Amino acid sequence: VGGHATNETTIGHLVGPGDLILHDALSHNSIVQGALLSGAKRRPFPHNDYEALDKMLTALRGQYRRTLIIIEGVYSMDGDFADVPKFVEVKKRHRAMLMVDEAHSFGTMGETGHGIAEHFGFDARDVDIWMGTLSKSASSCGGYIAGSEALVELLRYTAPGFVFSVGMPPGQVAAAIASLDVLGREPERVQRLRHNSELFLSLCKDAGLDTGDSCGTPVVPVITGNSLLALRLSNRLKKDGINVQPILYPAVDESAARLRFFITSEHSEDQIRFTVERTAHHHNDLCDSPAKLRGTA
Repeated sequence: VGGHATNETTIGHLVGPGDLILHDALSHNSIVQGALLSGAKRRPFPHNDYEALDKMLTALRGQYRRTLIIIEGVYSMDGDFADVPKFVEVKKRHRAMLMVDEAHSFGTMGETGHGIAEHFGFDARDVDIWMGTLSKSASSCGGYIAGSEALVELLRYTAPGFVFSVGMPPGQVAAAIASLDVLGREPERVQRLRHNSELFLSLCKDAGLDTGDSCGTPVVPVITGNSLLALRLSNRLKKDGINVQPILYPAVDESAARLRFFITSEHSEDQIRFTVERTAHHHNDLCDSPAKLRGTA
C-alpha cells in the first residue's frame, strides 16, 4: 500500500545473512531500512559511481552467496539520474542482481514517460527488479514490483509486507489506472514536463541559485547549506503562494540543507518565472541580513 513498505519488504525478503547488498550512498531511507531488515551485509558505494561499485564487487563478490545492487532511476533529493546501462554491465560481470527504484523516474523519463529504460533505450529485462510508486506520476498511492514471472510469483505468495497487509483501496487503484490511461493517451505531457523542468533549472542557474547536480529531471533542489535559511525561505515563499518544502538536517547534511522543487507538466511559464524570481529575491534578502535570518522573517 506504499512505496516505502514495498522497498522494505522486498529487499528484506529476497536476501539475508550470507548475502551482500551494495547500494548508492544517496539511496532513499526505504532502501536502507530494507537492507537492515534483511540481515545481509550492507555497503554503500559513492553516488552514481559504477566504477567504484565494480571495484567493490571485485574485492567482495566471492565472499557472499548472493549480491543485490540497488540504485534509483532519478534521485529524489538531488534530481540527477543513474547511468543504468553501466550498472547493468557491472551486475552482469559479477553475477549480481540489480534493483532500480523508479519512484521519480516513471512518468518523467523517456519519450513517453515509461521510465529510465525508455530514456536509455535498453531492454528492461536486463534489470532484475523494478520498483516504483503510484504516489508520484500516477497520482495515487501504493508501491509495485515488476520483474520475471518467477520473482513476481515468489513475492506474491511469500513477501510479508504483501501477504500480511491490506490491499489497495479501490479508489486508489482507479486513480492510478486513470493516470496511466492519461499518460498513454497524452504523451505530450512528458514533453511539456521536460520543457518546464529545463526552464526552471536554467532560470535558477541564471539567478545564481545553487541547484547541485540536478539535470534533465523535474526534481530541482535549491541548496541553502543552512537548515534555518531553508526553513525561513520556505515560509516566505508560502506567503507568496508557492508551496515548496524544506529538507533539513538530519534528512540531509547541514551543508546540504535545501528547498526541493517538483515541477509538473501543468505549471505555466509565468508560474515558473515568478517562483524563481521570488526564491532568488528572498534568498538574497535573507543571506544579506543575518538579523532577518535569526528572526521571524
